[in-house]
Amino acid sequence: MKQLVLAGGGHAHLHVLKALAAHPWPGVEVTLISPYARQIYSGMLPGWMAGHYRLDQCAAALEPLLKAAKVRFIQDSVSGLDARRRVIQTLHSGDIAYDALSLDTGAQVDASCLAATGAKLLTIRPIESFVVDWTQQIDRFKQAGKASLAVVGGGAAGVELALAARYRLSLELGANKVQVTLIAGSGLLPGHGPSIVRQVTRTLARRQIEVVQGYAAGCSSGLQLSDGTAIPVDCVIAATGVKPAAWLADSRLALAQDGFIAVQDGQQSVSHPEVFAAGDVASRIDAPHAKSGVYAVRAGPVLAGNLHRVLNGLAPLAYQPQKRSLYLLATGPKEAIMSWGGISAGGGWAWKWKDWIDRRFMRQYDLAPENGIGEEHEPA
Repeated sequence: MKQLVLAGGGHAHLHVLKALAAHPWPGVEVTLISPYARQIYSGMLPGWMAGHYRLDQCAAALEPLLKAAKVRFIQDSVSGLDARRRVIQTLHSGDIAYDALSLDTGAQVDASCLAATGAKLLTIRPIESFVVDWTQQIDRFKQAGKASLAVVGGGAAGVELALAARYRLSLELGANKVQVTLIAGSGLLPGHGPSIVRQVTRTLARRQIEVVQGYAAGCSSGLQLSDGTAIPVDCVIAATGVKPAAWLADSRLALAQDGFIAVQDGQQSVSHPEVFAAGDVASRIDAPHAKSGVYAVRAGPVLAGNLHRVLNGLAPLAYQPQKRSLYLLATGPKEAIMSWGGISAGGGWAWKWKDWIDRRFMRQYDLAPENGIGEEHEPA
């Protein structure tokens, strides 16, 4: 019996579980290692923050998928990997050997520059911790009767979180009792076209979110910019860049320049052909792209097919990530901004489109009575 280990319950591995539930692989025993019994979809997180969704609407429960796929579940965290010995190490459950390994363990938020803040610091990963922290922070703000909050990070995540926080806190406390600042680093939405940057800039101004260009570090009063300007706040949300888990450095896998697993065509490790990786834990060295949930989701079918092929002694199939993605950015209320290439537009219609896509995407992981698994759909 060959041993396949899936490390992490990320978006790509949800599809692998779905594929196994639809068509079991004879002669293969599959184990999933994940610290959580569900996968919260990051694309719906700003909508949950704003109060538009219940948390269960944004999360895929692993247990029904695991049962249908006949996959063993170890609820634990990966703490190490010895690729030479083909052994993955866990925090509490010991070493687990594998014949093939797929890694979808995500990344960590690099909030080291904010560690000295005297404000309450919330990092957006792991999402499970963030949802608890945000819920508690709302209660603290309500007890205080006012809110001052800064989001650090000018990318799409930082923009969406700042807008969601402003909307939700204004509902809870009143708009005049809420101050939200977005620390945008080198500028808003790096890598995006000028059209969406202009539209997002106007939206942030309309929602009364102050945008500060520059880099910030933690200080006793909250944040301090590189020019010495202090920004006093009660809470800081870190939507900054990501860093790899420390155990990757000793894994014996080849790593990309950013410290994540170097993978090539087909999401296969460049150094160990029996190892595959997708999502933020991986970096495509032949076709670099942003670390975005869209790429993780679309790598899912690739992983499922290539893991099956490798376990049967076949060469993996090629996969080239798309060069352009549709972006639908939530803007607080039930509105969104759409961006495709150099085109952008926004309004309530864009939210309805995003909401429809996201709900349809989540429904595919609900078990359907007629066939045991939902239909396949992709997010925007």
